[in-house]
Amino acid sequence: MKLDLFGVQTDAQPFAEAVDRLAEWSVETQARRYVCTCPVYTLMMCYERPPVMAAVNGADMVTADGVPVVWLQRKRGATMAERVYGPDVMQALCERTANTPARHYFWGGENGVAAALAAQLRSQAAGLQVAGSYSPPIAPLGSEPDASAISRLNDSGADVIWVGLGSPKQDLWMAQHRPYLNAPLLIGVGAAFDMLAGVKKQAPRWMQRTGLEWLFRLLQEPGRLG
Repeated sequence: MKLDLFGVQTDAQPFAEAVDRLAEWSVETQARRYVCTCPVYTLMMCYERPPVMAAVNGADMVTADGVPVVWLQRKRGATMAERVYGPDVMQALCERTANTPARHYFWGGENGVAAALAAQLRSQAAGLQVAGSYSPPIAPLGSEPDASAISRLNDSGADVIWVGLGSPKQDLWMAQHRPYLNAPLLIGVGAAFDMLAGVKKQAPRWMQRTGLEWLFRLLQEPGRLG
């Protein structure tokens, strides 16, 4: 069920349904899809910046990554809506596709984070196929697709590319690079790289459930999120 929130076309859905759909998309080799995870921060970036709005609305799925987004969806009548949170999606899909041919690539994070994340997920999901990991240099998004990134990712044979560049950069990056990448599925998960690699702490579940995760994140990154 698609719901318009401030112009952003979000998907209102149960968590399990979202993971089921992503597992199906990961093996549809002729398809070329990308997924944006959307907390309130991304909603506001879309509202303020038309190119971000276009990138997010170009995605095949826009998940309710934050609890306040879920509240808005439910207020609009989507009573089945649940939080489809990047770190939980990553763990669930990696577990679902372990011991299958699906190959995962981890693209993002600061130096060494992607490799640490891949090792952590491989230890949690025995049989997970890892096509590679890379933490690209921190730099503004270029006006043209990055040919070296395209070559590296296509040569890896990845089926699922996890993109952890932070919003809105990762949303713009996926929209820009999607036409040139062979992997069936790209998923932007932002801070999930740092959280699951153990670089940053996740908010306690009670803060997540009550919609207070923004405060926890703000204290961690006041400059970016303020």
